[in-house]
Amino acid sequence: MGLTRQQRIQLHNFNNLTKSLSFNMYDICYTRTREEREAYIAYIDEQYNADRLSKILTNVSDIIGAHVLNIAKQDYEPQGASVTMLISEEPVETAPNASFEESPGPLPEHVLIHLDKSHITVHTYPEYHPDEGISTFRADIDVSTCGEISPLKALNFMIHSFDTDIMTIDYLVRGFTRDIEGNKLFIDHDISSIQNFIPDEVKDLYHMIDVNIYQENIFHTKCKRKEFDLDNYLFGYTSDTLSEEEQQHITDRLTREMNEIYYAKNME
Repeated sequence: MGLTRQQRIQLHNFNNLTKSLSFNMYDICYTRTREEREAYIAYIDEQYNADRLSKILTNVSDIIGAHVLNIAKQDYEPQGASVTMLISEEPVETAPNASFEESPGPLPEHVLIHLDKSHITVHTYPEYHPDEGISTFRADIDVSTCGEISPLKALNFMIHSFDTDIMTIDYLVRGFTRDIEGNKLFIDHDISSIQNFIPDEVKDLYHMIDVNIYQENIFHTKCKRKEFDLDNYLFGYTSDTLSEEEQQHITDRLTREMNEIYYAKNME
């Protein structure tokens, strides 16, 4: 149940709770040769360079109503990029009721909330198997806020910012704040699952697993795309140029790679 402004608990001083969201996405591709792998990594580096990642984080900042203090960004050689953004609260007269609801956030739309001493970071990790064949791209986005709203409100936008096969999402609330009578509050909003912050049309696309420790305010959700179309995982050619045996071999390798990432263990 969402809290209205009238229902919100009065706090002593400012909100001391730290809310951290970690969003990890994986894109998997089959690259038969060194040339295909290098072309895929070059494509990923161009698509998700530091400038574009800065725009994504700026939109995240807008969604959670933050004011950007500083941006540090870097493209790396031979591949990868990082962006770190320091943000602070924006002065607002009122906070929107939607900020307190357990529901997906906007895509993107300016939402004003209370923040203080916060940061957003993103790092990318293009990677490939030493025997050729499998190439992966991973992006990690971390949003840490102190204030009234949860960074989960930016999750919907993050999901739509990347073409992802697998997602691993972690959310935790640390520390405590106090009401005006001195009682400690270890969480200040409703949450039973990260899945409640993901739209139904997105959830329909993925298999999902939850691992939650409610008494510690720790929430974890994994997502793996349900449908498999081999053409979506080939770079520079289509499946009709392959024999049935080749198609099955590549499908098996891609499926194993995604299952290993999803279940976090190596498989025979």
